[in-house]
Amino acid sequence: MNEYFPTVVQVIPLDNYHVQVFFDDGKIVDYDTTQDLKSSIFEPLRDIEKFKNTCTVMNGTLAWDISGKMDESDCIDIDPFTLYELKAINSLIA
Repeated sequence: MNEYFPTVVQVIPLDNYHVQVFFDDGKIVDYDTTQDLKSSIFEPLRDIEKFKNTCTVMNGTLAWDISGKMDESDCIDIDPFTLYELKAINSLIA
């Protein structure tokens, strides 16, 4: 049995604390982080500039590179399966 493992290839952080997430199979989802930001682990990202400037792809998923060193042990990331389960959208970015 060949199961698909979703791989994030691009992320675009938006001003409203949403992130457009692009997968290797062409699927695009909109990830709303507003609920996550209530958690203490996401506290560094409550500053919109930090949120946008540290948003990246790391290990095939959406991540925030908190240290700026692309250090897997010092980032906040989201399970790619969790992201892939979101409803597909058309890209809001032209």
